[in-house]
Amino acid sequence: MSEKSEKTAEQRRLGVLKTYKLYVGGKFPRSESGRVYEVQDGKGNWLANAPLSSRKDARDAVVAARKAFGGWSGATAYNRGQVLYRVAEMLEGRRDQFVREVADAEGLSKSKAAAQVDAAIDRWVWYAGWTDKIAQVVGGANPVAGPFFNLSTPEPTGVVAVLAPQESSLLGLVSVIAPVVATGNTAVVVASEKAPLPALSLGEVLATSDVPGGVVNVLSGKTAEIAAPLAAHQDVNALDLTGADADLARNLEVAAADNLKRVLRPQPVDFTADPGTSRLTAFLETKTVWHPMGV
Repeated sequence: MSEKSEKTAEQRRLGVLKTYKLYVGGKFPRSESGRVYEVQDGKGNWLANAPLSSRKDARDAVVAARKAFGGWSGATAYNRGQVLYRVAEMLEGRRDQFVREVADAEGLSKSKAAAQVDAAIDRWVWYAGWTDKIAQVVGGANPVAGPFFNLSTPEPTGVVAVLAPQESSLLGLVSVIAPVVATGNTAVVVASEKAPLPALSLGEVLATSDVPGGVVNVLSGKTAEIAAPLAAHQDVNALDLTGADADLARNLEVAAADNLKRVLRPQPVDFTADPGTSRLTAFLETKTVWHPMGV
């Protein structure tokens, strides 16, 4: 077939547009409300219709996260590391897709978007490597008077609602999700309101890796509308308010106080810098056990 014939055949093809869906409990539902909203690139061009999540979607995501918590937190830290590394493998395999989506979402050149995607994959691998090491950093045997062993060990807080960064659609997203699940928590993630497509595509990656359904749940829509029921939900144990502005964060903290949720307040973050261990420890509790030596 000549080059001209190939171009003609391409022109005759009907374009297949991607339908973006939520990721809840390992499945891909549309919003129960049936609503969508337009997602645009930096120049105002239409990219896709994303689901506009409702309060019901938020509650469904919490139910899925709670159901998955026992199995995920009960898995060995080494096993969680293997599972998370598999996610990085799948991200690497879909690198070109994410470069495209990040470039559109953030108005970046292809080379700069590629650098962001590569950094996100590396960041995921980095957190995967911490799963079986963080306990050695924050836990330990404590010196006490008397014939006792006194051991402190970290345990996951539970279900964490995460408001993803508004500007960093993939690197920032990975930087807030990975430490939550690496330490045995489960997550309900509210994607960037203006750039949700990389987050929704990450749900597809998670579904085709070894992460059990419900460990990570991804919602798109209006951040304030989805975050309010999550902050007030009695079965949500913690909040990461990275993607909230000052006024919204203040209101969510008030709602979170009702059941003493652990809250990570929003603060300026350079997601390209070394993340350290602060996000790993943000949603860990310390359990201390006394045990007689038997002597």
